[in-house]
Amino acid sequence: MTEDQEVLLPPYPGIQEKDILLVQTPADAEQAYAEMLAADILGFDTESKPVFFKGQQSDGPHLIQLATDSKAYLFPTVKVQNTDAVKALLESKDILKVGFGLSDDMKRLKIKLGITPQHVLDLARAMRESKQRDMGAKAAVAKFFGMQLQKSKKTSTSNWAAPALNDRQIMYAANDAQVALLVYRKWLALKQG
Repeated sequence: MTEDQEVLLPPYPGIQEKDILLVQTPADAEQAYAEMLAADILGFDTESKPVFFKGQQSDGPHLIQLATDSKAYLFPTVKVQNTDAVKALLESKDILKVGFGLSDDMKRLKIKLGITPQHVLDLARAMRESKQRDMGAKAAVAKFFGMQLQKSKKTSTSNWAAPALNDRQIMYAANDAQVALLVYRKWLALKQG
């Protein structure tokens, strides 16, 4: 499907605001951990403040996103006391983590936070069809759900290191993590016929 065709698709509705937990306190982290521990699979992504100058290095990730089928959890990495739960979940060999284009995310997690994610599936590579480029989240949503995933360039390149995320950033980040999980489930169901 071409980008012109994708524009004609109905918009992907996305996750509801009430189903997003922005982890701000150790109690939030404990709640998120307890809820995600029961999951067999989690959607996974990270966001980093972009760099705009040649030679400049990102010090991200600044946000770690995890999602179940019904809820998304956003962990700002500036709140280091809240990353123990994320570390335990990402390093668990019992819970599959799925996302799009995760190689850079995984490198940055190791460098910044000492987290080495285990049992991870990069959907961009796994769903690649012969001789085609990696499939991204937008293309996957169009292919599997017949909808257009709204991904604003302005939001994707916004300051993810800001002390407080705005509503657009929160929705963008939550959808990125959850859509990976929902696409994975649909893809798997179609593969298993």
